Formats: sequence, C-alpha cells, structure tokens
Amino acid sequence: FLEGIGICLGLILNTISSGVVWLLRVNVSNRQTVQFLQETRPRMAEFMVKSTIISRYAFTAVSCTMVNSGSEAKEGVFEMQIPAAAFVSNFTMIAGDRTYHGEVTGKEKKHKEEGKEKDNKENGFEMFRASGTIPRKTQAVFLLHYEELLQRHLGKYEYTVSIRPQQLVGRLRVEVNILESSGIISLEVPPLRNSRQRGNGKVIEDSSPPPSTVVGQTKTLAKVTFTPNVVQQAKIARNGILGDFIIRYDVNRELSVGDVQILNGYFVHFFAPWDLPPLPKNVVFVLDSSASMVGTKLRQTKDALFTILQDLRPEDNFNIIGFSNRIKVWEQDRLVSVTPNNIRDAKKYIHKMSPSGGTDINGALQTGSKLLNDYIAQNDIDARSVSLIIFLTDGRPTVGETQSSKILSNTKEAIRNKFCLFTIGIGNDVDYKLLERMALENCGMMRRIQEDEDAAAQLKGFYDEVGTPLLSNIRVDYPKDSVEQVTQSFFPNYFNGSEIVVAGKVINHTSDRFHVEVTASNSNKYILLKTDVNIDVPSRNDIRGIPGLDNGKGDQNYIERAWSYLTIKELLTSWLKSDDSAEKERLMERAKSLALTYNFVTPFTRLKMKEFELQSEGPEQDYAHPPTEGTGERVQGLQGHKALPEKQRIRISKTSADGDPHFVIDFPSSKLAVCFNIDGQPGDILRLVSDHKESGVTVNGQLIGAPAPPSGHKKQRTYFSTITILSNKPGRSYLEITPTKVILDDGERLILPCDQSTVVGSSGLEVSVAANSNVTVTIGGTISFIILIHQYKNPAPYQRDHLGFYISNSKGLSTRSHGLLGQFLYHEVKLVQDPPGRSAQLLGQNQTEEPKPGPGNMLKVKGRLVPVVQKQRKIYNGQQEVDCWFAKNNADKLIDGVYKDYLASHPFDTGTGVGMSRQP
Repeated sequence: FLEGIGICLGLILNTISSGVVWLLRVNVSNRQTVQFLQETRPRMAEFMVKSTIISRYAFTAVSCTMVNSGSEAKEGVFEMQIPAAAFVSNFTMIAGDRTYHGEVTGKEKKHKEEGKEKDNKENGFEMFRASGTIPRKTQAVFLLHYEELLQRHLGKYEYTVSIRPQQLVGRLRVEVNILESSGIISLEVPPLRNSRQRGNGKVIEDSSPPPSTVVGQTKTLAKVTFTPNVVQQAKIARNGILGDFIIRYDVNRELSVGDVQILNGYFVHFFAPWDLPPLPKNVVFVLDSSASMVGTKLRQTKDALFTILQDLRPEDNFNIIGFSNRIKVWEQDRLVSVTPNNIRDAKKYIHKMSPSGGTDINGALQTGSKLLNDYIAQNDIDARSVSLIIFLTDGRPTVGETQSSKILSNTKEAIRNKFCLFTIGIGNDVDYKLLERMALENCGMMRRIQEDEDAAAQLKGFYDEVGTPLLSNIRVDYPKDSVEQVTQSFFPNYFNGSEIVVAGKVINHTSDRFHVEVTASNSNKYILLKTDVNIDVPSRNDIRGIPGLDNGKGDQNYIERAWSYLTIKELLTSWLKSDDSAEKERLMERAKSLALTYNFVTPFTRLKMKEFELQSEGPEQDYAHPPTEGTGERVQGLQGHKALPEKQRIRISKTSADGDPHFVIDFPSSKLAVCFNIDGQPGDILRLVSDHKESGVTVNGQLIGAPAPPSGHKKQRTYFSTITILSNKPGRSYLEITPTKVILDDGERLILPCDQSTVVGSSGLEVSVAANSNVTVTIGGTISFIILIHQYKNPAPYQRDHLGFYISNSKGLSTRSHGLLGQFLYHEVKLVQDPPGRSAQLLGQNQTEEPKPGPGNMLKVKGRLVPVVQKQRKIYNGQQEVDCWFAKNNADKLIDGVYKDYLASHPFDTGTGVGMSRQP
C-alpha cells in the first residue's frame, strides 16, 4: 500500500507541469485493489503581462492561454491577484469559437454587498477570478486589463505583478515599460516576494533580480523583462506560485512647486519636496494588549515599538497607552519629551505589557484623544508641529461601546480635526472597515498587517511612512477661471517619502501659461511656491510614438485617465465617510457615471459578460468577409471596445483609388466607369473624401515613392502608404491605416496589427481587419470604406507595400461631399462624340498623346467637356479588370480645379482648399 502511494506521488511530481493529475483510489478492504485514474486538466501554455507606466500611471494587460488537450470539454479557471487600488478596465475570454466580452455596467443599489466586496482584500491585493468551459482539443484565452496610479512610499514608487499561475508555464513573460519625463533617478528589481509586507526597505538577504530579468534604462525610459523558462520556474516553485515581481523606482525632483503635466485639456500635479527639515511631532501610541494579542502578535508589536522609540527625534513628544478591557496610560495626563531616560522607561513599560481581557476600542481612543487635546491646549507647543495618534489592534470591539457607528461618531467628536488618526490592523480578526473609516474621517490612513514572521518590519515600515512630517497645512491653488473639477487640493500633512497628487481640467484655453501656487507651513518658515507652466508642451507630455510604449493603451491621454482615477477614488472615500443617505446617493451616482465613462470596475459598477459568436467564411466575389482567426490574440488590446456580434457583408464598389494611384469612378446609372491618374510627389497627402461639415467624415491618403520599372515611361511611382479616416459624428474618432497596423482613437487609443483578424466597434464606428487582406470601416451604418492591403514577400525595387481605397457604401455622405473621389458620388456623366478639332482644342497645351483622327470621345461632367480614351484598370487586389474612360493630365477638367487643390497640409487636416470650395 505504501509502495503504491509512493509511485502515485512520483507520477504526480513528474506530470504536474504537463497538466496531468493522477487520482489514487484504494479499496481498503482489499489491499490488492489499487486503481490509478488519469484526469487531464487544462494546461497553461502562455502567461503574459505587459505594462506601460507613464508618469506614475500604470496600464497593465494580462493574457493567459489555456489548452485543453483532453477528449472532453474541461473547465478552465483564470485567477489573477491585482492591486486593491487598481480598477479593472476590461476582460475578455475566448474559448473555441465563442468570445465573451466584459461590458462595464452600473450596479443596483445594494450597499451591503458593496461593503462586503470592499472587505475582500488580502494584503493590498484582490483576487480576480473567471472560469469557462474549454472545448476538447482546443484552447481558451483570458485577457484582463487594469489601471492604477502608483503611490509613493518611503521615497519609491512600487509596481507589483502577481505571478501565481499555479502550474509551470511553457511561455511566461512580464514586460514593464516606464516613461518618466522628469527623469528616472533610481530603479531596482528585488527578488520575487511571496509574502506581502511593506517593511522598512532594509534588505538583509540577496537583493539581486529574479533569474532571467533584463533591465534597460535611459534618462527618461526604462524597460524591464522577466522571462523564466520552465526549468527556472521549477527552481523557484514547482507549483507555479512564483510570487510578486516588483519594480521600485523614483524620479528626479527638487524643492519647487513640483511637476505639472498638461495634455489635451487635463493636468496632473505631482508635489514631493524632500530637502526640508522635519517638523516636530506629538504622538500617542495606542496599543492593543487584550488576550488575543498573546504570543507572536504582541511580541512583534513590542519589537517594532522598541525600534520606533529609538527613531524619535529630540524635538518630539510622546506617550503610550495600552488597552484591553482596562485602559493603562504610561505617563498620566501628559506627553513627555524624547530623552534617553524617557526612552528607557518607555521600553520597560512596553516590555512589561501582558495580554489579558477584552478589547475596548472606544475607551482607548477616547483616552488617547483627551490626552493629546489637553497637551495641545495646556502647552505652548510649536504651532507648526504635527500631532497624531497611532492606533493598533488585532480584534473587534468586545468591551464598552461595541457599535461601530457610535465608535466612529465618538472618535470624530473627540478629535475635532485637531490631529490625525492612523490605524493598524494586525491579523485576520480585525474589523478593517471600521479602522479604515476611522482613519479616513480623521485625516489619517489605515494599514493591514499580516501576522507572520515579518510583522515587526511591517509595523516599522508603516511608522517610517508617517514618522517624518515635513510640511503641514498644504494648499495647492490654481486660478479659478483656469480650472474646474479639481481633485483634493488641501492636505493637513506631507510626510517625507510620500507624494501629493492633484488633477483637474484646464478650461482657459486662451492663455499659453498655467499658474500654480503652493502654500504650506514648515518648522522654521511659511512656504509659498509659485510658478507658471507652459500649457502647450507636447514634446514633453504627449508620448505618442515613443518606441517601446506602444501597447494599445500607452499613448492615450494618460493624464485624463489619472484625473478620472483620482476623482473616483475621492468620491468612494466621501461615500464611505458619509452618514447622510441623500449625500451618499449623490456621491454614488457621480462615481458610477464617471466609472462608466472610463470603463472602470468599481464598487458601484460591474463587469457584465456578453457572448459574441464571430464566424468566418471563405471569400466570395465582390464581397469582403473579415475572417476571425487570431481574434483571441488581439482582443487583449480592445479596452473600451466591443467585439461585434454579427459578420459584416459589405459589397465593394468600383469607386476606388489603388495602385500608382489609379482612380476609378463608377457611375451605375450611366453604366460608365471613369478613371484617371494623379501623379503626385512622395509625401503628398491627397484628400479623397471631404464631407466634414455635413456627415463629419474626411478621408486623406498619404503617398510614398518608389523608382519606376526599367521599362516604364515615368521617373517614379507613388503609392498610398497611409489612409487616415476622420469622423466627428456621433463621436470624435480617427483611424490611421498602414499596411502593418490600424490605429483607432475614439478617446481610447487602440492599435490593431494587420496580420491578425479582429472585429471591433465603438461610438458608431466599426472596424474589421481581415488578416493580411483588408480593413473595413463602417461609420454610422451608412458609410463604408474598404482599404485593401498590398504586401510583397520579395518586392522588386519599384514595389512598395501599399494600400488601396474603395468606397463601399456612400449613402451617409451628403450631396455636398467633395474630394478626388467624393465629388462624383451624386453626379452623372454622359459620353458624347466631338469633332477632332474640338477635341484637340480641349486637350490644351499639355497634351502628351496625339488625338486619334476622326470624332473624339468626350465626357460631359458638370457642364464641362473632357476628352477621354478607353482603358482597363485592375481592381480588388488585381483580380478583376474594369473597362473605363480615361481622363489624362491629372484629370484636367474632370475634377474641380487642379489636383494640387486637393493636397492636405497633414493627415488629420479636415479643412477645405480652393478646389474643395467650388460647387458644381
């Protein structure tokens, strides 16, 4: 029997990384019956994390691929621990041919449930869990996005990724890109962390990065990758629970008004001075000594307090209160100064504390508040000193007042905004909601401490965060006529190593300067800082196009996202603190509305999963079918966008601009096709469709050059390298299409590669990418364009990867639409015969070909006669030829004006040139 168990365990260890689980079934009554049952669970083939951090704001995308190699459908479970301060902004699951996309919707008003969710935290992290059935012999992809504004603690920003796939992974990669325009002055990657303490930052053991970590850094950019293979993973943890991958860094700063960044109507202001003398502090330590603190918790609390007392400064004053069912004050009715004798006596008092009795939280806080209030009133203390209570407990109130609401009101009344309360909960039996609200209502903060071997370091680390106040009564001001919807701008204290962050909207666009003032108190002076910031500083704050930061989210308006993040956090805090039902309702609705706008999952919103079946069919003549292969790999970039529920069937018309470029105009009622060339220069931007004033749509195409073939009569060829589609109805958006990628920006910038099929839609704009084939753009359901992708495996010197542009549906374009193609959409032509002399006269001085003898072919267009000859043009990837009447000389007299009238100044130009303003 024991031998059989040993064999079983050996099999488990040998197959754990392949996803095979062996179950042992033993018949106890008959020891000879030993059965081994093999059960195959989904194997995690890939676990990828890519993060972009821009000025402390982090966008994180997680992609997890699970493979079900079994003969039956299996449940795949995706679990990811994310920072409790982060907001989930998107989740998508693709299992087989089914796609489930998360849509952020408002929650119903169930405040009790919200409170429970808020308590579902562990050491500053929350568990995101999703599961789905994976069909046999196929795979599922789980895609999660979340965002957070990094907080500065002990002089460092800390970004953490939980790597706990719970099995060894074939391909595991974490990539973090950091951009800080102020400059990165320190960067460290410590070893993987399995317990989550925020200690005092002192490193005792080996501090080298995890194996396979690569760090690259310039003055303002950093890239960190972690790519352990299976062997390296197994050396860390065979169960796949590797731990937390951590990056700590700081930025360049000085004693000034701080770093103000402005982009597209939003600003964020980071203020963190460091070269200041500390303020004196008056601190009362209130420590739980009830019976539940027996053993490790009390011992570690004592160890931490011994170190903290040693760090007090000579100008500080302090006292200690121990509480259980009785309240014991070390020095009655006063705070004592920091002297060697007082520190020695305080340590003796702490050493003699013994656990007993219940937990009188209300009585302890009342005693500590009275002690500090009396000291402030009776002593001529420095008006610029900082007073605070540090309160620690491991349990819930069991003695005296036990009702949470009463304890909160009593504490608030006792403190009366004269000092701040910082609360610490240690262990798992604490009412964290009570401690959090007590701290929030009294200008402090709460910290959770786990009961383990490093709890003393965690306690010391928390004290280090609040133990060195540098400024008090900090107020940040901006001109009232320049800003609106500004986040919190008054702060009672600023502690060394932390950071003050304010964000808002800029409303005075007439000025190119932004005035900022910071006032504060310091131990020896009153500080007033002023500066003017340039509003238009795109080279510093607009990071679009920076290499390494292009992950579909990194180049959007991160400042606006930071503003929305901070605003929602403050609304949630105000909601938690309020006891007024009407006010709570108002705060909840504001927070919910903002969260829905920015696609954040909060206590007032939730992810509602919707299933979309994306189907793929083979090509049919004259139709473009966007296939869906590879959709699962791309949805990870589709934050804020929805996969479309239906397959698009869009007919391609002949009206197009393709090739060198050759323009074709289809006139169905006349049963005629007209064609012409535009011999532009490389870099020219041609306006193809111009209807921005009516339908809100403009299409521009940029040319790229190439040498002409040896047998050609031209000096060079030109092709469309970029097609830009701009739309402002119903919402503002633009598309930038190249042979390799599609950039969609409708408030959230999204990048789709052209080598993978994807279907997305947002704000009346729908985009379908058929891999390496075409891009279909539908606006409002009544305007459709198709952009063909022409790529060469082995291009000749005169060939370039390029695009072809086709108008598929023009119903939504107005009769006033213009552009090289748009001007013909609502007009007809007529083919007429004309004597040779008339034709020669009309051909003009620039005629390059002699007119044929006999009657000439003329087109009558908008009252003009245009000489034409018959030609053929290839369209649809060169698969179909079209007979057309060709107008020479850059479409002279066929188009309104001349072709140079159709040159745009830049790809996003929606203005009208001379040719555009002419009406037929």
